[in-house]
Amino acid sequence: MKESVIEELRSILGPSGLLVDQGDLLAYSIDGTWLEAMPDCVVLPTSTQQVAQVMSIANRELVPVVPRGGSSNLSGGTIPINGGIVMSLTRMNKILEIDPDNLIAVVQPGVITHDLQSEVRKYGLYYPPDPSSVQHSTIGGNVAENAGGLRCLKYGVTSKYVLGMEYVTPTGEVGRAGGRVIKNVTGYQLEQLLIGSEGTLAIITEITLRLIPYPKYRRTLMAVFDRLEDAGKAVSEITRAGIIPAAMELMDKSCIQVVEDYLRIGLPVAAEAMLLVESDGYYESAVEAEIRHIDGILSELAAEVNLAEDESQAEELWRARRSVSPAVAKIKPNKLGEDVCVPRSAVPEMIRRCQEIAEKYDLKLVIYGHAGDGNIHPNILFDKRDVDEVSRVQKAAAEIFQAAVELGGTLTGEHGIGLLKKGFLGLALDSTTIGVMRTIKRALDPNNILNPGKIFPDEASYLQVPFDVGRT
Repeated sequence: MKESVIEELRSILGPSGLLVDQGDLLAYSIDGTWLEAMPDCVVLPTSTQQVAQVMSIANRELVPVVPRGGSSNLSGGTIPINGGIVMSLTRMNKILEIDPDNLIAVVQPGVITHDLQSEVRKYGLYYPPDPSSVQHSTIGGNVAENAGGLRCLKYGVTSKYVLGMEYVTPTGEVGRAGGRVIKNVTGYQLEQLLIGSEGTLAIITEITLRLIPYPKYRRTLMAVFDRLEDAGKAVSEITRAGIIPAAMELMDKSCIQVVEDYLRIGLPVAAEAMLLVESDGYYESAVEAEIRHIDGILSELAAEVNLAEDESQAEELWRARRSVSPAVAKIKPNKLGEDVCVPRSAVPEMIRRCQEIAEKYDLKLVIYGHAGDGNIHPNILFDKRDVDEVSRVQKAAAEIFQAAVELGGTLTGEHGIGLLKKGFLGLALDSTTIGVMRTIKRALDPNNILNPGKIFPDEASYLQVPFDVGRT
């Protein structure tokens, strides 16, 4: 990047708002994957005006810009594969307004998701999206990826809670989409277009969110199954009974074993599957009736059902699910954490296929996921220094994607396409749809400077390049 451009950026952002030292840049060259590529500089704007000025300069100079939040992305979406500018929005971290009367919060993109949840809870309100990265991911990143989480079965993903937003285009113009009202069909729903666009269409600088009253009561149970198919049948029976739990999480045999090795809390390692189910609501009697109904259904299919008697027991049951990530980190230094999504009825078959693929390529596979909405997380554990193992991981991933599509599913439920899955976009979307997406991208970003090389399969995917894509 030209020194004159660096100086122009410094004049806008000030000395603390521009990073160029190699040590600083290294921290912005990685995300939640194993991929790495160095930017030429990092900007840390504190206002929409600064974002717009940076984008205007970048568009004029044809410099790539990669937006970044909490860096927990799991598809390589924040890796600056073309160098250029990483724009970290973490300093735009104010909760601007909480309106209890209209059930609205207005926030900047750098607000940590858990921090927002904690603040609105003080008003008796609830912001439900809860990705596993909730403690450090940002609202802006959640919006860009349309993040979900454990409770999206009942409450839905991020897009359900975005009413409006302020945004900056790749050419530096500032606009607003949506508003503060629940019903709004004035013109195109541009806010919904930008949700899940993975930072390729605009930079979101303010978000208006819908809130709901906080559910005061919850009950949790764990069910253990000798057969994976029985766990799948249980999920179908619960939803067929007209019950939509707050969460319904599945762990397969390998996942149970890995977590038990890590925690030593007496998990049922001989079981083929385990379900964690939570019911919540605003009336204690209704929650109690619902969890008892779920208990009855599960007791017909499960080898064992344990109903938590109080909040502390419920937390202990959820401890196993929350410990999956640190547990797998002790086995191999790297993991490919996928998030294919299939129809609920196909969950057992998808898990079986993943297990067969892992066995075929002699790989360690741990599977868990949101069984209630068919979002399965096959985690392939590996060491990227082992060239042969990396090759086997690449082949296994391709077959997992193919299996998901064959079963009527898709490539991603909440992680996004980013860099890792773009080579497979054509498996899930037809050429007409991909063509329309490209047309939208060209219209909003004519010089292709905003997060270039992501989503679209026009450059080598990770199946054709080394896992370290770095400009190091």
